[in-house]
Amino acid sequence: MAALLARLCRSARVLRAVRLTLAAAPPPRRLAPTGPPRPLSFSAAELVRSAPGRVQPYLRLMRLHQPAGTWLLYLPCTWSIGLAAEPGCLPDWYTLSLFGAGAVLMRGAGCTINDMWDQDYDKKVARTASRPLAAGDISTFQSFVFLGGQLSLALCVLLCLNYYSIVLGAASLSLVVTYPLMKRITYWPQLVLGLAFNWGALLGWSAIKGSCEWSVCLPLYLAGVMWTLVYDTIYAHQDKRDDVLIGVKSTALQFNEDTKQWLSGFSVAMLLGLCMAGMNCNQTFPYYSAVAAVGAHLAHQIYTLDIDRPEDCWKKFTSNRTVGVLLFVGIMLGNLWKGQDSKKEEEPLENRPDDAEQRGEDGCHVQ
Repeated sequence: MAALLARLCRSARVLRAVRLTLAAAPPPRRLAPTGPPRPLSFSAAELVRSAPGRVQPYLRLMRLHQPAGTWLLYLPCTWSIGLAAEPGCLPDWYTLSLFGAGAVLMRGAGCTINDMWDQDYDKKVARTASRPLAAGDISTFQSFVFLGGQLSLALCVLLCLNYYSIVLGAASLSLVVTYPLMKRITYWPQLVLGLAFNWGALLGWSAIKGSCEWSVCLPLYLAGVMWTLVYDTIYAHQDKRDDVLIGVKSTALQFNEDTKQWLSGFSVAMLLGLCMAGMNCNQTFPYYSAVAAVGAHLAHQIYTLDIDRPEDCWKKFTSNRTVGVLLFVGIMLGNLWKGQDSKKEEEPLENRPDDAEQRGEDGCHVQ
């Protein structure tokens, strides 16, 4: 009997200890509602993030996650290809595709060269410290091998063009290589970037026509250079404080508080170049309407620009893709309009016998 009582006492103590333990334990965690599934994103940045880990540094090195620069390189090519199309015809889609692939590769190669030159500077600037070379994600040798691969693929694209265009395209490589050095030498590196970035305004025409028509290509090229001075000066204002500290030069530092006046001058020069190019290839009303829309967009950019807010500078910089697309659409519509005009001019020739009879009836027949 005594053993039974002792056993019951021990069981009671165990139960009391279990109750105390349960009382002291925290309440069970409730799982947060997961909500609707996250929609799929096909943005360039999301595609880069979803790539395998070993590949991501190379994709970021060629700025595949920031496609704005690729668009700004590609769009002058589309202008030139569009202007070179026959009246009433859309631009050649095969050529546009070739130049699109070339723009991705050459922009990537240019960024790789830039980061190889600037990796020590990039480490000192907050916005660029996370770039793959500056952050140590890949080595200089690996980036050099990657550069060779990009240039080899770009050469394959170039070899699809005619001989004149192959030589003309190869001539741009010196600008691509030397541009990163210009920020150490001059306050006008954006001018050199403009000369490199708008080479497609020459190359696109020659790819279609076999050579450059300088009365069209040169004003178009210079208009593109002025455009680059606008958007890349805005871009440079993001880093002006860091640039002063590390000794890098730019038009943003050169113009400083007079930036808006300079940008206005470049915009006017761009519009004049576009009008001259249009007149020399008999462009029509839709083209000049697009040029007017480009002017309005640039005026709004410059008027609302806050050069002391990096986020606003980035927003204005990326909006220049709209400028390029507006002009390309205007070129296509202008070409189609040009085709309608040429049909109207040919129609009386086709109806010449009827017109001659009509003139005879009216007594206005010329002997």
